[in-house]
Amino acid sequence: MVTEEINRYKESEDALILAHYYVSDEVQALADYVGDSYYLAKIAAKAQKRTVVFCGVRFMGESAKILNPASRVLLPAAEADCPMAHMADAAQIAELRARVRDLAVVCYVNSGASLKALSDVCVTSSNAVKIVSSLPNRNILFIPDENLGSFVQAQVPGKNFYFSGGYCPVHAALRVADVQAARRAHPEAAVLMHPECVAEVRALADYVGSTAQIIEAAQSSSMQAFLVCTEPGVLYELRRRCPGKTFYPVTSVCADMKQITPARVLACLKEGSGEVLLPAAVAERARRPLERMLALGG
Repeated sequence: MVTEEINRYKESEDALILAHYYVSDEVQALADYVGDSYYLAKIAAKAQKRTVVFCGVRFMGESAKILNPASRVLLPAAEADCPMAHMADAAQIAELRARVRDLAVVCYVNSGASLKALSDVCVTSSNAVKIVSSLPNRNILFIPDENLGSFVQAQVPGKNFYFSGGYCPVHAALRVADVQAARRAHPEAAVLMHPECVAEVRALADYVGSTAQIIEAAQSSSMQAFLVCTEPGVLYELRRRCPGKTFYPVTSVCADMKQITPARVLACLKEGSGEVLLPAAVAERARRPLERMLALGG
């Protein structure tokens, strides 16, 4: 019944529904497009709809609005936020720009619009290594996620990295003991892990990559069982694409992502609630690093 109502309002509101892999199965099932931050940013930039409903946390809706200012962007759970998105500040960035020559400020897309506006280029976990490798700058300030930043640093020799000390509370909470216990319980399983996990935990993985890359790795692998070290919402797509394979979640859930429900998707369509509004000057400055990401990311 809710899905039928959503479909009626999608037509009347000329709406497109985007959902991140970390939202609930029920929300992923009703979305027009499901993906990671990079894929959804590309879809949002090209969307020719009056309304975009973004089933994700606030920074995702902000990115969609920045890339497609002509569309109305609605968040079903406007209060759903990402703590890491705020783990850097303007003073820190300004101080390093003044002190370090040949510096590029590289901003993980998991950040608020105000941080993007202070950056030279945005990246996602799918394209961070490629984009940082392509930059002419020797010095890199990677904000806000130090764990993804250290993952990139290890693969981009010759560049000097600075970090803001940010982290994803969900991924950073995973410990070596957790992975070791999961391995003992399921010795037949390969370990697939997100680079937002801390370095000593990443060292235990068989494969480290973004959510989209984790899905691709599971599809192409000859293995039949996997320990999944990222937000367990991705299990919906893993099981859909890999029938017959077994997946064991190791990481805890993101409470913010789970605030989004089909009922709240319907409510925002009916009421026009949760609209993303940004100061024009901030949106304009933030658009440049996002568009540079799309150009360099391929």
